[in-house]
Amino acid sequence: MAIDATPLLGTRTGVGRFCEGALGALATESGLDVGAFAVTWRRRRRLPPVVPAGVDVRQRAMPARPLHLAWAHLGGPAVEWFVGPVDVVHGTNFVVPPTRRAARVVTVHDLTTVRFPELCDRSTLGFPRLVRRAVADGAWVHTPSRFVADEVVAELGVDPARVRVVYHGVPASPASPAPSGSIGTSPSVGSSPSGASPPLPSGTSRYVLAVGTIEPRKDYPGLVRAFDHVADSHPDVALVIAGVDGWGAHAFHQSLQASPHRHRVLQLGYVDNDALAQWLAGAGVLAFPSVYEGFGFPPLEAMAAGVPVVASAAGAVPEVVGDGAVLVPPRDVDALANALVSVLDDTALRTALVDKGRFRAAQFTWEACGAGLARLYSDAAGAR
Repeated sequence: MAIDATPLLGTRTGVGRFCEGALGALATESGLDVGAFAVTWRRRRRLPPVVPAGVDVRQRAMPARPLHLAWAHLGGPAVEWFVGPVDVVHGTNFVVPPTRRAARVVTVHDLTTVRFPELCDRSTLGFPRLVRRAVADGAWVHTPSRFVADEVVAELGVDPARVRVVYHGVPASPASPAPSGSIGTSPSVGSSPSGASPPLPSGTSRYVLAVGTIEPRKDYPGLVRAFDHVADSHPDVALVIAGVDGWGAHAFHQSLQASPHRHRVLQLGYVDNDALAQWLAGAGVLAFPSVYEGFGFPPLEAMAAGVPVVASAAGAVPEVVGDGAVLVPPRDVDALANALVSVLDDTALRTALVDKGRFRAAQFTWEACGAGLARLYSDAAGAR
């Protein structure tokens, strides 16, 4: 089989983390010959060092722009010309190349482009058309949640028999989880988690952490307004945001400039896995105020690390976190602020959330993801 691993190149987003975890698990599945390819001309030589062990990389150069145009409008060339004969081709990010004989599987991570097109940039608004075309040509659909699967059937008219839910696993953390007794009490004033930088704003010793690209779908402006309420009564608390600026980040920066507590908001930009694990381990609470989600890695990572979570009940988030997090209505600033205060101040609540969160996060493994995808590939290949 050939799996599109292009998301492994560059800054590792949620899709890239899915590719990494799924490829690593598939490489351990007996009887599978797992190959990866990247739709890129200049960066193709960067792929072999970043794929997990046991995954082969064999391909001709695949120039992205002309190929995407040809695949969208001409239905060719077939991907076998670039990767050789395979039984299944898996497009991991809404786009699966046309094939000559191989079965096709396309991952649909969410339907933001259909439900909330105003939250999307132009480059992603064509995804629904590409998915519809692929399904019309016989492709199967993989989704990371039942919520997205139901939306794919309802919004795109896909046959439910060709839609398969396979949950992601929890990205591995290289740092040990913080013990429940220390949640919300580190780092010390003016310091930062071990191995991470820069330090917390002066005068603060605890922090609310948010993780993810700064874009409209994540509602960081609402988080800043909620933090203002928290900060009024908690002078020792900072807000730390680990995420690069994405499309529409200007709204966040405007809200930050208007905040009376902007000096207590720390934007880290991109942080690597080691630093992220350290920031997670010291957080008092993870805030995840997204407007819409098809899965949601950050809450699961926090729960696995023993950090309590406050999240919006948006999209697939309730399905994923279960009873392991405090859920609030999306875009409800007051509810978000009140929930954050409760978790920061109530030791018993924090302890219960840590216990439930760890149990819930343990249900999501890459081994189960790999096994589920392997069954999907077998069914897709058998139905050709």
